[in-house]
Amino acid sequence: MIRRMFYVSLGAFLAFWVMRRLQALHPDHVARRTADGAAGMLRQVRDFTHDALGEAAERETELRARFGLDKAENAG
Repeated sequence: MIRRMFYVSLGAFLAFWVMRRLQALHPDHVARRTADGAAGMLRQVRDFTHDALGEAAERETELRARFGLDKAENAG
């Protein structure tokens, strides 16, 4: 009897797991996951670009101050 209960519960669990996997393959779910992934990647690219441009601007300011390039532009 215990063995039968084990196999019935195992079968129920596997049926539930398979149904969840099949529902995850539904086109709406796949499209939503793809869109969410693309949006996340776009957000990461924006953050990286923002950081890189900020660092480049800071470095340019440092180099201009170090070599006196701002003074030459103001004089000309």
